[in-house]
Amino acid sequence: MSKFEAIRKRSHALDPCTASNYSDFKVVLTDLSLNVSFTNQKLDGKVIYYLQNLTSAEVLILDTSYLNVSSVIVNNSKVEFDLKEGKVPFGSPLHIPLTSTTSERLVIEIDFATTDKCTAIQFIQGDTGPYIFSQCQAIHARSLFPCFDTPAVKSPYKFKATSPSVCTMSGRPQPSSEKNTYIFDQPIPIPSYLVSITSGQLHKAPIGPRSDVYCELPQLKQCQFEFEKDMENFIQIAEALVFDYEWLRFDSLVLPSSFPYGGMEIPNMTQLTPTLISGDRTQVKVMAHELAHSWSGNLVTNCSWEHFWLNEGWTVYLERRIIGAIAEQEAKEEGKSNPKEYGEQVRHFNAIIGWNALVDTVEQMNPKFTSLIWDLKNEDPDDAFSRIPYEKGFNFLFHIETKLGGVTEFDPFIKYYFKKFRYTSLDSAQFIETLYEFYQPLGKTHLLDSIDFNKWLFESGLPEYPNFDTTLADQVYALVDKWVAFVKDGEKGSALSTFSETDIADFEGNQQMLFIESLSDKFKDYNVSIDLIRSFPQIYPKLAASANGEILAAWNDLLIKYGKFTSTDKQVEFFANWVGSVGRMKYVRPGYKLLMTGVSKEFAIETFKKFEDKYHPICRAMVKKDLGLN
Repeated sequence: MSKFEAIRKRSHALDPCTASNYSDFKVVLTDLSLNVSFTNQKLDGKVIYYLQNLTSAEVLILDTSYLNVSSVIVNNSKVEFDLKEGKVPFGSPLHIPLTSTTSERLVIEIDFATTDKCTAIQFIQGDTGPYIFSQCQAIHARSLFPCFDTPAVKSPYKFKATSPSVCTMSGRPQPSSEKNTYIFDQPIPIPSYLVSITSGQLHKAPIGPRSDVYCELPQLKQCQFEFEKDMENFIQIAEALVFDYEWLRFDSLVLPSSFPYGGMEIPNMTQLTPTLISGDRTQVKVMAHELAHSWSGNLVTNCSWEHFWLNEGWTVYLERRIIGAIAEQEAKEEGKSNPKEYGEQVRHFNAIIGWNALVDTVEQMNPKFTSLIWDLKNEDPDDAFSRIPYEKGFNFLFHIETKLGGVTEFDPFIKYYFKKFRYTSLDSAQFIETLYEFYQPLGKTHLLDSIDFNKWLFESGLPEYPNFDTTLADQVYALVDKWVAFVKDGEKGSALSTFSETDIADFEGNQQMLFIESLSDKFKDYNVSIDLIRSFPQIYPKLAASANGEILAAWNDLLIKYGKFTSTDKQVEFFANWVGSVGRMKYVRPGYKLLMTGVSKEFAIETFKKFEDKYHPICRAMVKKDLGLN
């Protein structure tokens, strides 16, 4: 048995998170129409599948969840369908009979409507009017429309939306002569989790020659400022690294605060959290991440959520290459002596930040979800999602890059890999097999043989610490060490005056964040006085006043963890209200865990109940699990 077969044998041949019989069919085209009713807070619509029956299957099984299905037509004939009993979180399989006279080519038409239990959409009151947005990853598309809800199935789409407000969907806008009707075409095959609809009082502004940003009017100028400096640079760097951008336009949509993620890589209309709009452009790397998904995830896709690292590990790798290249460009403009070296230092610095997040996540996650390949049979993939596929996946690719000799040796493989698998979905064994396929003619298989692929893919926990360039991090660690020495020396009063805002005056945003996080980590080994912690806002007032969500979250974690605040203290009141005002799970879930451990479980639950109706259904469900409210 080859090493590729051995790897494949240890994971499921078919996606265990879908009840559909997707392997029996080829989807030639999907035509999806959705009608928005703000009054009833629901969508109704029709989906038409153009299929090839590959195995003469006598039944078509699609995924649904909390959907009302009213009619099914097969090749122009109405049929009696069977909507099976539902099972959380996988939903109710829709069984559609295919008679012996049914041809190999099928046209399936299904009329349906969402219900108030739909987990893919959220109706809210936006800043300027009623608003709806969807979020289908991982297995929530089945609550939006009947589908093969698996990343293994990719299809071109025709989209149509009707709404009294502007709509966006996962495709290229097309002319429409009908009032309140929006038409989109997506000729590149995409999986169901990338299907999207948004409707609201949306406006747009240019942020590049092939990019606009959309949002409600009050935030438009701020959003434009945040992204216009680097957007086209990002695209051109990514194109040089992989190959030309195939989706024609890279537009983005800044959603209301309840959006549960930092970003979602919807083709032609990337969705972004408003927490990125910090006014200092320090969080634009999220845009680089979502752009990288245009190749990793959208063109080349994991075949099931068990191999999610193939999407996110690759995307983080490309993101950091883009950020490093931007830093190199800026260094050239500033006349720095070695711009290329500086760009690599920035890439490695971001990797160090990511490593710290990986360490924290491994400590908190169920060990079975800290491997790169998961077993998701009877598991909700939302429970498995964390920083693991992102950061452990990145470190796996970085390890391969290092073993092969560096970026010069690894870069040609990047182009080869993405060209080979574009428009398709693959598993981890195919990735390893392709590595050998590419490097064998170059005489480098002995380098690949030195990598323990089974350990990387299947073992829980942290990998071996990589050999990162710590030049930029060392500047931060020197200040952290100074604080630790002060604490070890008994916090002698006069020495405190040696610390001030000037300590961090030259730190960039990510260095500030590393400083706070490292300080918080180091302090757990010492008996730091409450008075010292509570003096931090006076020592570093700019950190205390930062609107950057990354810094704000880390800063409050430091203060509340060690400051022994009560629920009535202003620091806790401010942080609790902030957690209630954002919907990004990266902040919300750790925020409630902090309130639970740093203040009290009762206060955390009280705060959650105050704000829970504002959260997206996915976020709400995950916080309930975190607080033990299920």
